[in-house]
Amino acid sequence: MTDHLLDDLAWRGLIANTTDIDELRAALDAGPVTLYCGFDPTAPSLHIGNLVQILTVKRYQDAGNKPLMLVGGATGLIGDPKMAGERTLNPVDVVHQWVERIRGQIEPYMSFEGENAARMVNNYEWTKDMSAIELLRDVGKYFRMGTMLAKDTVARRLNSDEGISYTEFSYQVLQGMDFLELYRRYGCTMQTGGSDQWGNLTSGTELIRKAEGVSVHAMSTPLITKADGTKFGKTESGTVWLDPTMTSPYAFYQFWLNQADADVIGYLKVFTFLSRSEIEALEVSVAEEPFKREAQRTLAWEVTRLVHGDDAAQGAIDASLALFGRGSLETLSADTLSGCAQELGGVDLAPGATVTDALVAAGIVDSRSAARRAVQEGGAYVNNERVDDPDLVLGAEQALAGGWAVVRRGKKSVGIVRLAA
Repeated sequence: MTDHLLDDLAWRGLIANTTDIDELRAALDAGPVTLYCGFDPTAPSLHIGNLVQILTVKRYQDAGNKPLMLVGGATGLIGDPKMAGERTLNPVDVVHQWVERIRGQIEPYMSFEGENAARMVNNYEWTKDMSAIELLRDVGKYFRMGTMLAKDTVARRLNSDEGISYTEFSYQVLQGMDFLELYRRYGCTMQTGGSDQWGNLTSGTELIRKAEGVSVHAMSTPLITKADGTKFGKTESGTVWLDPTMTSPYAFYQFWLNQADADVIGYLKVFTFLSRSEIEALEVSVAEEPFKREAQRTLAWEVTRLVHGDDAAQGAIDASLALFGRGSLETLSADTLSGCAQELGGVDLAPGATVTDALVAAGIVDSRSAARRAVQEGGAYVNNERVDDPDLVLGAEQALAGGWAVVRRGKKSVGIVRLAA
């Protein structure tokens, strides 16, 4: 079982670094292993990059191991060093609110029952009453400046114009202390995280080795990228969040649906629980019948239902079809249509606005004359119904749920507007 776990992780491209993969394999064979992964509340929501870690830990739990999911109420007040520069420190009360939001986002993926039940932990619990003297005497004495300065992110920041503050420089001490505390409290002997966290992960393994004389494990996953080298997890509108109020299920579904042929199989391996045989069959489909986009549709469905549930995923599919005239717009909810508006750049219309106004406001045409021409040539639609009067005033009769109306030119140019009440 455990052999299959590491082999499966390797096949899925989820192993970037390990302290010692043979020792890790032996520990898993002797298992179960208690492992942890940390998530800092530096925003009100996790994003799809964090999803890599959540799903990786879930794979460990499904193989019989015991996860500790740490939300960093303490480390979130500091923030780990970024390559780009110093973080803005968020107010304490805001960070604590985000802790609860992020905890709620993680919990649905884990099982909290049975012999390998997951546990949620917060490092604020063991740091809030610690004095600076205690931190320096009991933990800081195990850290060596040369090692700390050599950490990749620290070294890069030191060589940048901005440099690095002592606050962010000390982050690796706090994360190392987390591992030590979880080892002492719960027998945790493994930590996982992104490859950009490798320096922080090994700070913990080294601290435990020095303080407890015990060898423990760390494993990192690669940072997910696109085949063309551009950043994964970003759209024109910004980060793809797990919170449906920040990235709607429709926009979330569209993000996955729009992945390139060169990327989709890799993402299926990382972000879904489909079997090797299922993914290999989709790989054949990409190679032989790419125009069907079966792999992309499967990816979009699987990840959207995993994050937002079956109903939201089906709603995103229904909306995708209905927007382009292949389904009923009238059956879509106000939330779904609002999600479409978020993705398509929905705009509010003034009272008395016409079809011509709507086509221009939605950005489907670039001038009123072009809008009128589209209507007169029979290529303009409101809620998938062809219109022939460019001066038709849009009102209650055209309002869908939430007061929205969908305008379209031809088969592919679509926009959404909100009608005046």
